[in-house]
Amino acid sequence: MEQHLIDRRMEQMRGEGVKFETNAHVGGNVAVEDVRREFDAILLAGGAEQPRDLNVPGRELKGIHFAMEFLPQQNRVCEGDTVADQILVGGKRVIIIGGGDTGADCLGTSHRQGARSVTQFELLPKPPEARSPLTPWPLWPMQLRVESSHEEGGTRDWSVNTVKFTGDEHGNVKQLHAVRVSPEMEALPGTEFTLEADLVLLAMGFTGPVKNGMMEQLGVGLDARGNVASDANYMSSVRGVFAAGDMRRGQSLVVWAIAEGRNAAEGIDRYLRG
Repeated sequence: MEQHLIDRRMEQMRGEGVKFETNAHVGGNVAVEDVRREFDAILLAGGAEQPRDLNVPGRELKGIHFAMEFLPQQNRVCEGDTVADQILVGGKRVIIIGGGDTGADCLGTSHRQGARSVTQFELLPKPPEARSPLTPWPLWPMQLRVESSHEEGGTRDWSVNTVKFTGDEHGNVKQLHAVRVSPEMEALPGTEFTLEADLVLLAMGFTGPVKNGMMEQLGVGLDARGNVASDANYMSSVRGVFAAGDMRRGQSLVVWAIAEGRNAAEGIDRYLRG
């Protein structure tokens, strides 16, 4: 979303009485106990930011990064900030692992930074170009999506499973080793291949909210998927602490975040009114 639209909405919210505290990492530089002491109700709406990792040999090599280590840095630079030790891909052979929206963002940003080449791998089979009859409306359509960043270039490939990474004598990633897989995720014999890489971006989705820090210190209960468990009023297992959006339901769509924010506000209002 364009920054001026966000700025406009924030100014509206300030006018309505919302106070924004920036550089405030609750559970980090802001103590959870202080927040609990100062406020009568807390809403956890921090999203599902725990990235899915790729536990294969060579993962520790330099030059392998989570997408959300790479993308926010460029956003800050675009706003005029200086980022120390920024991850840059100019002139490099980039491999993106993950075919979703985050992977597409990595692709577009790599183009902007002048990558030598960009290859995007997806573990699942290539979707059909037209809507599959297996996902009729109102189900989410299973079909190939082409974002604007895909139209700018790069190579997309499907049904590829990364087996390991190898590097040079300095510990930098240099090669990705992979194998093609069947729709049942079984390796296909004889399809092993190796691709040169100077930088790898992991964009394989998210596994839920970050547990260490705020959530652990609050002691909120979790559901079977590792999200914050809550009751019908969106209150967690800790009295006065509520949850909404991806932090409560897992990675989802912005329309769900909007709806849950409103529902949680009603729940908090009922709680405060007794």
